[in-house]
Amino acid sequence: MKEFQETLYDSISQCFRIDKLYYESKTEHQHLMIFHNAFLGRVMTLDGIVQTTERDEFIYHEMMAHVPLLAHGEAKEVLIVGGGDGAMLREVRRHPGVERIVMVEIDAEVIELARKYLPNHSQGAFEDPRLELVISDGMEFVRNCEAGRFDVIIADSTDPIGPGEVLFSDDFYAECHRVLKEGGVMATQNGVPFFQLDEVRTTRRRMGRHFADQTFYSAAVPTYHGGIMTFGWGSDEPALRQVSEKVLAQRLSEAGFQPRYYTPEIHLASFALPRYLLDALEE
Repeated sequence: MKEFQETLYDSISQCFRIDKLYYESKTEHQHLMIFHNAFLGRVMTLDGIVQTTERDEFIYHEMMAHVPLLAHGEAKEVLIVGGGDGAMLREVRRHPGVERIVMVEIDAEVIELARKYLPNHSQGAFEDPRLELVISDGMEFVRNCEAGRFDVIIADSTDPIGPGEVLFSDDFYAECHRVLKEGGVMATQNGVPFFQLDEVRTTRRRMGRHFADQTFYSAAVPTYHGGIMTFGWGSDEPALRQVSEKVLAQRLSEAGFQPRYYTPEIHLASFALPRYLLDALEE
């Protein structure tokens, strides 16, 4: 019986049974594997770390997309940095008010292979006429982008190693702040704080230099071992975190789709952080 062992930290790892291997190779940027697991469905790994599974990806992608988009309420132009599997694009395109989606992915092979082996992630999203797909480094893209272009930025990155490292840098947050429109918001993937407190502290320090309102919200995604995972939140408009449940529900109703995980109640509750995390952020 073949297994995939994910070594998360020096003293902890987890195993996934490989019931069928679909693909394994080195792309230009990273080692990629896609396999089937009887419980989780199709699983994609990059450089030995599980990135997404068919079984629970909807939790991660719905929370990362719909929290900033419904908090904003009037987003027309959205930037997705990363997200090569297409699921973040799938969720963003469910908002009919969004007129343009720019997706910047460094690894074209991730997109190609995800479309072939993980079609349930994108569900045809790459055919959306609102999409402008850019194969480029995310840092380079925002550095060369005009100021005040986007309403919402979603940084759907890997962890801060390899190609994803620059997407956690002070310069990246500064450039993202520059290319956001007034009243815009940025959401980022920020790991599992029970094991990665230093990453959360670093994001607070770096992101907080550039956004007047910087915090985190959370969701529990079973595949990501260690409890809740955090999403970084950055905006200059504190009122975006104070939108009422009633207004969020109205916006969701007008958007005309039914999420599997996201609700207005969960949206508001997700900004309530556990004490151990608050203490760490105050240090």
